This record gives sequence, C-alpha cells and structure tokens, in this order.
Amino acid sequence: MDTLKMQDGVSIFFKDWGPKDAQPIVFHHGWPLSADDWDTQMLYFLDKGFRVIAHDRRGHGRSTQTWDGNDMDTYAADMIALADALDLKNAVHIGHSTGGGEVARYVARSKPGRVAKAVLVSAVPPIMVKSDSNPGGLPIEVFDGLRAALAANRAQFYVDLPSGPFYGFNREGVKTIDGVVHNWWRQGMMGSAKAHYDCIKTFSETDFTEDLKAITVPVLVLHGTDDQIVPYKDAGPLSAKLLQNSTLKLYDGYPHGMLTVHADVLNPDLLAFIKS
Repeated sequence: MDTLKMQDGVSIFFKDWGPKDAQPIVFHHGWPLSADDWDTQMLYFLDKGFRVIAHDRRGHGRSTQTWDGNDMDTYAADMIALADALDLKNAVHIGHSTGGGEVARYVARSKPGRVAKAVLVSAVPPIMVKSDSNPGGLPIEVFDGLRAALAANRAQFYVDLPSGPFYGFNREGVKTIDGVVHNWWRQGMMGSAKAHYDCIKTFSETDFTEDLKAITVPVLVLHGTDDQIVPYKDAGPLSAKLLQNSTLKLYDGYPHGMLTVHADVLNPDLLAFIKS
C-alpha cells in the first residue's frame, strides 16, 4: 500500500498508476469519499497513456483517521507534500465537489512547473454558505442538518444521501443504481466520523475567492444544472468569472455525482480539455 507520511505523522494513502514519464493527472475526491471514487476516470485515462494519481484526503478512506487538521489549508499542504514526493510536473488536477476546493487552494499555492491545467467538477468554490457577502448561498441550517444527521446515524445518512439527491436518484424517472449507492456507503464508512463532521464546515464555509483569482493556468469548470448538493448558479458560473483563464460547461439536468453516472459523457470532455 502506497502511503506518504506528513510532518505531523499523518499517513496519506495514494494510488499512482501508469508510466512515470507520462503527463500526470491528479484526482481529488469529494466528501466523504476516497480515491476509489475516481476508478472509472483512472482506468479511462490510464488507457489513454497518462499517469494517474488519486489520494485519500486525511481523515478519509485509508488515510489516518485524524481528529484535527480537517481544514482546507491542511488539505492543500498535504497535496503540496505529495506533489513534491512524487515530483509531479506539468500535472492536471481534477477535483470533484470538496475536492474542487482542494484543487483551487492547492493550485493557487503550487510551485512553478507543478500544474499545467485544472478542472473543477460540481465543485464547492467560491463559497457555499449564505452570508451578507454571499446572499445567494445556502443557509447555515442546511449544513447544520448534515452535521446532525451524521452525528445521529452516520450509517443510515450515508445510505440516504447517495440514494437520493447526490446522484439524482430521487428524481422522477431516474432508476437507482444499487451498486453506486453501496460503493458510496462503503467509501464513506471507511473514513473518520470526526473528520467527516469537521469537513462539512470546511467545504461549506471556506471562501475560495482569492484562490480562484490567483490561478493563472487554464481551468475547466463543469457543473450539472440539476445539482442538488452544490447548486450550479452559486458555484460554477461564479467560479468561472473569478478565474483568469476559464472555460465553463454546463450539463443540462445532470446531478452532483455526474462523473459517476455520466462518465461516458464527461470523460471525453475532460480528455479534450487536457489535450487542447
């Protein structure tokens, strides 16, 4: 098992597949999942000749079940350490949901030559929670509800979310894919309840505005118009406006977890951007 130990003793699990001299693509997973959520993309891009890398964020998956350090600055610092250890150059960083926030913060702070391009998919930037400066955001009560559900019965909560709004299986005419729900539950239950609880605050209240403004590499912003987790009007288009060099693509009727249930559409779009 490949792991990298951070300065604070936390072990970060990662997968690193493909030729070491190929262009690397680094995948950043959403809450409360793991590197396994990217298996479809990793196999697809491995077949296209890329080096593909995905890690379990601290407190998630097979990484150390941390009770502290579950914040975006630490997540980005972990990625900086991993990029240094693997000597990643000219990499493309792709982040889904909370992972999109991690990508924004990491790319804004990355060393010269490390990053070629980035992709934000159904991502949380610029900021999710409603405030005086972000009147279009979601009320704090929404995130309080997530915390309450997690604390009360995490196992049931991790069934309800993927079988409902995460993949749009609660929409009329959309058939639930049981394996997808079970895999979401499996990944979620591998991680730390405390880290997942803390991460709700991290993904909802972290302001990525300055990170987005600081990024100079090309960034592709993808969002589904039926995203019930991160509503697209308050995320994708706003992020694209803040970025210096962005391309925005919206998918009509696609849910938050569109990378899984519509991989046949999104993977070729990702490839086209990477090769452009």
